[in-house]
Amino acid sequence: MTRRFGDFQNEIYGDGLRGRLPRYPVDFDSLERTAAAVLPSWIWSYVAGGCGDEHTQRANVAAFRKWGIVPRMGIGEYERDLSVELFGMALPSPVFLAPVGVMGICTGDFHGDLVAARASERTGVPAIQSTLAMDPLEVTGAVHRRTPGLFQLYTPTDRELAISLLQRAERAGYKAIVVTLDTWVTGWRPRDLNTANFPQLRGWCLANYFSDERFRAMLGRAPESDPAGAIHLWSRIFGKSVSWDDLTWMRESTSLPIVVKGVCRSDDVRRAIDAGADGIYCSNHGGRQADGGLPALDALPEVVAAARGLPVLFDSGVRNGTDVVKALALGATAVGLGRSYVYAAAAGGEDGLVHHLRSVLAEADLLMAVDGYPTIADLTLDAIRRVV
Repeated sequence: MTRRFGDFQNEIYGDGLRGRLPRYPVDFDSLERTAAAVLPSWIWSYVAGGCGDEHTQRANVAAFRKWGIVPRMGIGEYERDLSVELFGMALPSPVFLAPVGVMGICTGDFHGDLVAARASERTGVPAIQSTLAMDPLEVTGAVHRRTPGLFQLYTPTDRELAISLLQRAERAGYKAIVVTLDTWVTGWRPRDLNTANFPQLRGWCLANYFSDERFRAMLGRAPESDPAGAIHLWSRIFGKSVSWDDLTWMRESTSLPIVVKGVCRSDDVRRAIDAGADGIYCSNHGGRQADGGLPALDALPEVVAAARGLPVLFDSGVRNGTDVVKALALGATAVGLGRSYVYAAAAGGEDGLVHHLRSVLAEADLLMAVDGYPTIADLTLDAIRRVV
């Protein structure tokens, strides 16, 4: 499944010859500045912020700078193949959109989940849709036809509601379930605490709950007729501290592959495999859930080694195509973008997000070309070294 992602730069230079500059930035820093200028402050602080003094958030980014790709010459390969297989799905690249629980309110129309789904469909980059969304999962699921969608579950304390969400996702056509383990309570986030800002407690991004038959039965009335009561119910049932035993009933509730997200220890990997997980997702939630922790990238090799060949998804601190290549060299099967794609969607909606994804893929493709790694399989641990 060869695609010349790097040719995107030729389009940009060609447009320049005709007097047309890119409508959207191609680098993270410029995207961040643009998003900061257009997003309301309460949304910006929620997306850009992290836990505590945000040390872990910064450490995630800094960890990539401690690794260098080792170039090799004389390969004689003009074409690159960035395709991967994930749970039986043939994907044109190893990049995916990580779940973001306020994506829905990060675009001007407050339908950011649909923006992500449509950009995913246009680019071939899979999107993991969050439980916390402005549009019900059936609506976003219907967009994914050529490009698969995955559904991320924040496990509620009510098992029947969790099962309902899992089964709705399967019926809606999602291809895997991603169970987040590290967000049964929210971490200490000073940016949001200083402004007493929690979007979900204001009723945002709760469409998957309000549209669920089990949730509506628990409420005893339509959420539309009692929004305050519905929000209160959501706040009481939002988070369950998932144990490995819970994977048993999850497995019985769906035939979809189950990926566990937030794993950064080898012993947790082994427990997840023993409990029946189909994939491991190495992540520290981008530094949003716990401060003072290990950069997720530093945990990645240990997680990959313990995974015994199971797919390992990765996110946290990824800013560009070079970061994607480094994470692949450290063993990731697929690499997720987080804040960067939110900023791109905020800056330019669907077209801005498509532009960003093409930019990331072009950078990764060209880096692999210049450094002599024509396929993902060539990116082994020998391709990367510590530089600090």
